[in-house]
Amino acid sequence: MKVKKVGAVADLVFGPRGEDAVFGSPLYAGGMAGSSQILNQLYVYWNVSDKVTLTMGNFNTFLGYEVISPTANFNYSTSYMFSYGPFSHTGLKANFQLSDKFSFLAAVMNPTDMTEFNLNGTYTLGAQLGYSTDAGSTYLNFVYGDQDGTLENDGTLITDQSSLGKTFQVDLTTGFDLSDIFYAGINTTYNTTSSGEVFTGSDVQDLAGEGAGFYGFAGYLQARPSETFGIGIRGEYFSVFNGGLDGVVGLDRPADEGGEGSVFAATLSGNIKVGGNLTLIPELRVDSMKEEFFVNRDLNGSKGLASFLLAAVFAF
Repeated sequence: MKVKKVGAVADLVFGPRGEDAVFGSPLYAGGMAGSSQILNQLYVYWNVSDKVTLTMGNFNTFLGYEVISPTANFNYSTSYMFSYGPFSHTGLKANFQLSDKFSFLAAVMNPTDMTEFNLNGTYTLGAQLGYSTDAGSTYLNFVYGDQDGTLENDGTLITDQSSLGKTFQVDLTTGFDLSDIFYAGINTTYNTTSSGEVFTGSDVQDLAGEGAGFYGFAGYLQARPSETFGIGIRGEYFSVFNGGLDGVVGLDRPADEGGEGSVFAATLSGNIKVGGNLTLIPELRVDSMKEEFFVNRDLNGSKGLASFLLAAVFAF
């Protein structure tokens, strides 16, 4: 809805992907949260001028190459970087059109994916520098802030209760038309969270040790020989360090001992347009790790996983 310079967006989403997108919401409550599971975005915006737009509310993240809605992604399955990067933010952001090609975004937000209200009393800062032409665009993104609050020795803490430190993430996304048929995109990201603090039973102390996190790189190559058919491949390398994202990839040692692990995933997808609204996406994906993280059909450990799916995406 838009009235002159002011508008509002209400975006609803249904199904497992929508539920995963709001997993950090305080009202999510393990599937008992009602409308908070289907409310993907809800924000208002004000076009202050031709060069400045203010947005306030709950909006999807500006980081990354892929998005929550499958209608805007070429591949149906998502990359590791998207799956474990931020999904949504609640706060205030300002977009500045610096020139015909350059743009800048600045934001003050709740902790990442905490969409309804701020339980922690801490905030996250965001920034983006963009460059766009008729052929494509490039975005350099940043977020920085405490995601789970700080410990206050107010008599409610229990011994060994801990809190993570501040999270920093830098993300680069770019994509350009190579010709009328071929398109190439790149996404790379680095995320680290400092050790934080712990309650010893008598006072709050800083934790020793290096930060934990993840980094990754994905390349996208797509071809659209006709208006009704396209084919594309995504190759991604994703790695965690110092026990970051425990349980996402196989680690060479336990997470509390600074385990590291990585995965390579290749995804081949077709896009078949049926009419003006329906897209069929047959997809073959192969994931490979150094450690036995997956389970095969005999329920034995496996270093690899191959899967095939056929998705139907309807947009209106």
